[in-house]
Amino acid sequence: MIVTVGDVAAGGHCVARVDGEVYFVRHALPGETVRIEVNERKKKFAFADAVEVIEASPDRVEPPCPYAGPGRCGGCDFQHAKPEAQRRLKAKVLFDQLTRIGGVDPAKLEGVEVEELPWDEGALGWRTRMQYAVDADGKPGLRVHKSHDLVHIDRCAIATERIREADILTKTWDGMGAVGVVDSNDEELAVYTQLRRTARPHHKSGPKLVHQQVGDSEFEIAFDGFWQVHPAAAPAFLACALEFLNPQEGESAWDLYAGAGLFAAGLAEAVGDTGRVVAVENAASSRTAANLSAWKNAGAIEDDVASITPNLGSVDLVVLDPPRSGAGPEVVVALGEARPRAICYIACDAGALARDTKDLAIEGYELTRIRAFDAFPMTQHFETIALFELVDY
Repeated sequence: MIVTVGDVAAGGHCVARVDGEVYFVRHALPGETVRIEVNERKKKFAFADAVEVIEASPDRVEPPCPYAGPGRCGGCDFQHAKPEAQRRLKAKVLFDQLTRIGGVDPAKLEGVEVEELPWDEGALGWRTRMQYAVDADGKPGLRVHKSHDLVHIDRCAIATERIREADILTKTWDGMGAVGVVDSNDEELAVYTQLRRTARPHHKSGPKLVHQQVGDSEFEIAFDGFWQVHPAAAPAFLACALEFLNPQEGESAWDLYAGAGLFAAGLAEAVGDTGRVVAVENAASSRTAANLSAWKNAGAIEDDVASITPNLGSVDLVVLDPPRSGAGPEVVVALGEARPRAICYIACDAGALARDTKDLAIEGYELTRIRAFDAFPMTQHFETIALFELVDY
């Protein structure tokens, strides 16, 4: 059918309404008239692709990647939009999620934009970690959106130049379910494979421990450990978190879901010898304790955040960088009991941030500052950094 597309929604879709039915449409932009094909129906709505553009938005461009589009690679959601338009769409999603789900006063979000991160290739060539699925013939590729089908590609436009020039996609990976590659500050790329029906990666070549530099600090993590995929993300996020929290000499701080210890290291330097920093991370691959060994006032606990936080006592400052699902009520309640003066929340999902914002308000924390960053250009994803301060602290 032919529809006129309305506003953007979370998940890389825009919304169209026809005769009381709701369609979440990919590959469209607000205001466009498009022909859609429905690919999945639910009780109250349906998912569809825009397969023909009849009246285009002025923000529409030809996708820079030949594998982007309906029925093709599902990795990028917005290649058909100008980069500045992509950021406006993401800012609208953030606004909607925080006001509708989080209960935030719209006036507090006035003027909030999704900021571009500095990078030579702009919206392309930024992704430092790639994982390709492998088919039964050993050929790697990327999956169609919400499908097990593979699209065999010769290059990924958002991967870094070093990854694009590697021979990962020209090799045959017999018996493997996936092959991954990591571009770090090391001279070689780290390559790993994954057997079918198992999540455990197996190191193949390059460094087993990769290194990432932020300012004067170097972080060492396992090849399968977590690190931000955009090269400009980690330094930008650290600077923003420290500005928001304004840590003082002698204060105590927690870095929850600490990963490699990026925020813990920055906090340890800021609070000085008389302060203390505790990082909590349950993935040994992050090597949190080793990365904090240079700071005598910082240490790491390898444990689940929800399990350990209620036992940590009180604290002045918290950095909270949870997975996409968010921190959740259990962690938020524990933070309310610890009574930090400020919490800096790093969110990769606006919906999860909104849910936790609502719970933090119950614990007496008010959203006071917010910035968002386009750490994943061409996709629906972005990163938000929010400051919550204790009311009447």
